[in-house]
Amino acid sequence: MTPNILLDFINRDGNVLLALSADNPTPSGIISLLLEFDINVPSDRHALVVDHFNYDTKSAPEKHDVIVVSSPKQLRPDLKSFFENKEELIVPRAVGQTLGNSNPLLVPILRAPSTAYSYNPKDESEGIEDLFASGEQLTLISALQARNSARFTVLGSAEMLQNEWFGTSVKIPGGKDTKTANREFAKQLSQWTFKELGVLKVQSLNHHLHDSNAHSGNESSFPVSELNPTIYRIKNDVTYTIEVSEYIEDHWAPFTPPGTDVLQLEFSMLSPFHRLTLSPISSTQNSTVYSVSFKLPDQHGIFNFRVNYKRPFLTTIDEKRQVTVRHFAHDEWPRSWEISGAWVWIAGIGVTAVGWVAFVAVWLWSQPEDATKKTQ
Repeated sequence: MTPNILLDFINRDGNVLLALSADNPTPSGIISLLLEFDINVPSDRHALVVDHFNYDTKSAPEKHDVIVVSSPKQLRPDLKSFFENKEELIVPRAVGQTLGNSNPLLVPILRAPSTAYSYNPKDESEGIEDLFASGEQLTLISALQARNSARFTVLGSAEMLQNEWFGTSVKIPGGKDTKTANREFAKQLSQWTFKELGVLKVQSLNHHLHDSNAHSGNESSFPVSELNPTIYRIKNDVTYTIEVSEYIEDHWAPFTPPGTDVLQLEFSMLSPFHRLTLSPISSTQNSTVYSVSFKLPDQHGIFNFRVNYKRPFLTTIDEKRQVTVRHFAHDEWPRSWEISGAWVWIAGIGVTAVGWVAFVAVWLWSQPEDATKKTQ
């Protein structure tokens, strides 16, 4: 299980849940794998996270290495799950991690409390000279979703998944007994890692001329009812529709962007000419239908309909459809008398023509006087 083998597995859409333990030193191969993702662990392989303020007084009254933290809310807080509750998580003997800045795909799921720090209990010195990290710099659980939507989760405490901590109660100094949410957390964390949560799928996608184009005269180069045509005309009214589903545990369900987030459509050439919000127009048992209507720009060329939706904890949607936008054909330009602004010039032409005809008629009707009569 070398780092290259695991990287190839992830590049082939494989999902990995890696659990670390302070009792078993992290192998050098795993450390090298984590460095590939810009995840750092302490060089001291026996270091763990301790907290003298947020620890369980029942299981760690002296060592303070069983940390109590609040449940995270990053994993789809709009879903009805334990993340909406105020239950606590217990993280025993965790290996802290720090996330670098060079990998934008890394996301912290659970951070350490502000009073926590990384410490080797075998170190008998009174002070810590070289501190690995402290406070929220330490990540207890981190995740990476690759560009191919493969998922890699690093759990700092393998003991967190043991039955011993499922459903037990904890007590922090000066607090009350609180029931832990480790069972539900372990369930949803594994479901997310192995793509039983947060998986998006496009069920259907189409674009077509808006119905108003049916009454626009010479715009019938292709029928209005035709779906996904390969060519449009500039200034056409177009409707774009996409149907999206989300996989939740064991079934497909309608997808709703979390919070105030929205789906957007880009109509672009080299850069977007339009960036529009897709609005839900209908919903079925398994999907939500989003749609938007807009007018094509006054620019001919090769364009793309693109929905590029990339959010943490959700698989990527990147759907692109290429179309050609042509200019007006010769018989599609409106006649001059249909343009009200041209009426002045048409009237001028008419007045000029009528005046010329009148002038010619008057000139032909006017007979010159006889010169011989004048001499007499």
